[in-house]
Amino acid sequence: MARPEVLDRVKEAEREADEIIEEAEADREARIAEARERAEEIREEARATAEELRDERLAEAREEIEAEREAIIAEGEADREKLQARARERMEPAVERVVDLFEEAVDAQT
Repeated sequence: MARPEVLDRVKEAEREADEIIEEAEADREARIAEARERAEEIREEARATAEELRDERLAEAREEIEAEREAIIAEGEADREKLQARARERMEPAVERVVDLFEEAVDAQT
């Protein structure tokens, strides 16, 4: 094979190698872009899922707090009613005792 022919074949091989490298780089860039897009999709899905879970947990917590609040209020009202009933029961004996003490004090002065 003549020297110019060998040089042409080497140049052709180099050109083909350059084309293969360019295609590989383009393919690599495309795959990187796809991977970045997919990663962003995954992040967005995770963010949306986290927000949904947060909202669900907040709603559950609010319901629990409201139920506990209502139970505390009901218990407080029941305690208040018991105290009022007990106070009413003790009212007459207390009034009688005060009247007796007053009468004793008045009798002691006369």
